[in-house]
Amino acid sequence: MNDILTLTALSIAAAGFLVGIVVGLTGMGGGALMTPALIFLGVGHTSAIVTADLTAAAVYKTGGALTHAKEGSPHLRLAGWLILGSVPMAFIGPWLVKALTNDPTELEKTLKLCIGIALLFAASTYALRLYINLRRVRRGGALPDHNPRIRPVPTLLVGMLGGLLVGVTSVGSGSVIMIALLMLYPGLPPVRLVGTDLVQAVPLVLSAALANIAIHGLEWDLVIPLIIGSVPGTLLGSRLAPSVPQSYIRRGIVIVLTMSGVALLFKAGLHPFGEGHETAEAVLVAAIGVAMLVLLPFVWGLIRRRNDLPMFGAPTVAEIESFGTARPGRDLTPTTSDTPADD
Repeated sequence: MNDILTLTALSIAAAGFLVGIVVGLTGMGGGALMTPALIFLGVGHTSAIVTADLTAAAVYKTGGALTHAKEGSPHLRLAGWLILGSVPMAFIGPWLVKALTNDPTELEKTLKLCIGIALLFAASTYALRLYINLRRVRRGGALPDHNPRIRPVPTLLVGMLGGLLVGVTSVGSGSVIMIALLMLYPGLPPVRLVGTDLVQAVPLVLSAALANIAIHGLEWDLVIPLIIGSVPGTLLGSRLAPSVPQSYIRRGIVIVLTMSGVALLFKAGLHPFGEGHETAEAVLVAAIGVAMLVLLPFVWGLIRRRNDLPMFGAPTVAEIESFGTARPGRDLTPTTSDTPADD
């Protein structure tokens, strides 16, 4: 009982609660936010943090998967092909890392490097997803297809890539696999997309957790506070979701993921200014965050213009994000008055 009431345990529970709220609000974040948060808190070795995060994810993702399965939203055959690729690779991934090095210091650096790269990859998938939806809005979107023809080989490969990524870093079960499904099955309704992703994520994170537990063991003083904080946070976020503008939070997540990814690359031993320049590295991370905050809206405006849309205005980012979930009859395709006239 005393272990649960320590300052470290309370900080883990608080981090779990805050990340849980973000996950409940937006459906994204999960390991991509939790793992670096715990690393920067310094609550344990990176391997122990990855294992704890995967174990906690297996608990709270199961609840979400059961809810979607009860409502009949998952595409079970599609989930089956993903599981066929992801579960074996999620189990093999940690053993591959162990085969690379047995030195604890090198293992820490290797894991931080992999997690840093995975975070930058996860941030880029959000931008790619937004761009894909922008193109779909411009074209009028794909026709809804609740039971698309399964493409076994690419689906299997997506599962394998996602499984390897999650097994090593605990990042990617949602972001990476979701964007791949969006590209492979553009007509799959968003509710079925999310349900399918959640169903396949449960055996995926469970397989990754078991492999990491077998190699590194399980530190209950990390897992218990994490579950205690994340479960109520996720429930609260889910309740608040209808009244909170998610697009701003998601854009904030992208900035945080990018800054965290770069910071972890520095922690892994990549020092652009040489050893002993931690202050300069911290300034660079902050500068990247500020630059993204200031410049990304302008870059996004240029992308919109290249797609014959006004730089700012309708359709908004929130409308583009929710494309496919809009009420029937609501048209997000810009009218003639919204589209710039040809020169």
